[in-house]
Amino acid sequence: MRTGALVLVVAWLAGTVSAGAQVLREEPLVFGDGRVTIAGDLSATYSCAHATTIKGCGEDLGYFNFGDYDSSLLRNFRVNVSASVRTGRRVSFLSEFRSDNLREPTPYALFVRLRPWVNRRFDIQAGRIPPTFGAFSRRPYPNDNILIGTPLAYQYLTSLRPDALPASADELIRMRGRGWLSSFSLGEQYAEAGVPLMNGLRWDTGVQAHAMNDAVDVAVAVTTGTLANPRVRDDNAGKQLSSRVAVTPMAGLIAGTSFAQGTFVTRSAAIAAGLSSNDRSLTQTAWGADVEYSRGYYLFRAETLISRFHLPDVRAPFIGTPLQAIATSLEGRYKIRPGLYVASRFDRLTFNTIVGSSGPRTWEAPLWRIETGIGYSLQHNLLLKLAYQHNERRGGRVPIVTLGAAQLVYWF
Repeated sequence: MRTGALVLVVAWLAGTVSAGAQVLREEPLVFGDGRVTIAGDLSATYSCAHATTIKGCGEDLGYFNFGDYDSSLLRNFRVNVSASVRTGRRVSFLSEFRSDNLREPTPYALFVRLRPWVNRRFDIQAGRIPPTFGAFSRRPYPNDNILIGTPLAYQYLTSLRPDALPASADELIRMRGRGWLSSFSLGEQYAEAGVPLMNGLRWDTGVQAHAMNDAVDVAVAVTTGTLANPRVRDDNAGKQLSSRVAVTPMAGLIAGTSFAQGTFVTRSAAIAAGLSSNDRSLTQTAWGADVEYSRGYYLFRAETLISRFHLPDVRAPFIGTPLQAIATSLEGRYKIRPGLYVASRFDRLTFNTIVGSSGPRTWEAPLWRIETGIGYSLQHNLLLKLAYQHNERRGGRVPIVTLGAAQLVYWF
C-alpha cells in the first residue's frame, strides 16, 4: 500500500497543467521561500535475454545483471523521491526514498550537510551519505548513465560473502561463477547472493568531509561496512576509511584517484573461522583511478578498480594469498544531433590465481561485457534508451548471455 501511494504521489507531482494540456513537470518543486526542494525520477527497464539454454525472450539466467536484491537491473521499475530542506545558510537535511519493482520504499540517502564557512566550498555530511570512492558512484541515476547496464565493478556479484567463508581453496573454487547464490561451510549456512567489488546500489553510512576549488576536489569519509558491503549497522569491529582526490587541469578533463580499506568479515564468520570477534585483519582494500574527457560532441571515460580481500586460512589446500580482482571500464558517447546520441561501454573483470587440489585456478570466473546503445530525448527530461549487451564468462552454468534492453527515464 505504501509503495502504491508513493507511485501515485510521484505521478501527481510530475504533472502540471499548462495551456489546458497535461504535460510532464520539468523542474523540481520548490517552496518555503526556496528552503524546501522535492525532486524525483522514474525509470522503467525491460530486457530480453538469449543464450543456449534460453528460448525466445527469456530472463538473464547467467545472472550477469543481478543486484543484491534478487532481481535483474535490466528488468526493473524504479521510483525515487528526494527532498532537501535548508534550515539556514549552514545546515541542510537531505533524503531520498527508493522503490524497486513496487517493493516497499527504503531510504537510499538520509543525511545532514553542514557548511562551517559560508564563503568556502567545504562541507561535512553525516548519515547515509553519497559514496566517496570511484567515479561511476557519482552518477548512479538512470538519467546520468549513458547506457542501461551498470559497470561490472559496481554490480556483478562475486561468490564472496562477508557472513560465510570458504574453509579451503577448493571450497572457493567450487563457487566460481555462482555469485547470485553462493554458500560456504564457515559462518551462515544458508545460500545467499555474494557481493560486487563495490556496491553501486547502496550508499554509505558515516561521516564525510568534502572540500573543493576550481582545480581540486577532495573527499574523506569514515563509514560502516566496506565498498562491497556498505551497511547501516556495524557487524564487525572495524570501520572503513575512504578517500578520493580529483583534479581538473584543463577544461573538459577530470582525473581522479580513490582509496578505501575496511573490515569485511562479520563477527560471527570470524568466530567460525577460529578468530577473535574483534579481528580486524579480514579486510577489503581497494584502489581506483579514473579519467573523463569531453569536447564538443564527444565524451570518453575510463575507470579501473583494484580490490583485495583478506580471508583466513583454515584448512588445506589453503587460499594462501589475498584474493585480488581488477575491473576495467571504458565508455564513450557521441552526440549525433541535439537529443540523439550513440554510446558504448566495454567492461572486463579478472581475478588472481589460487591453488586447489586440482591445481591453480582463478578464484572467480573472469568475464567481460560490451554494451552498445542509443539515447533519444523525447523532451528535456524524458529519455528513451535502447541497448544491446553481450556477456561472456569463463565459468558458471550459463557462460554466454546476450540481451536487448529498453529503458524509459523521467526526472524532475
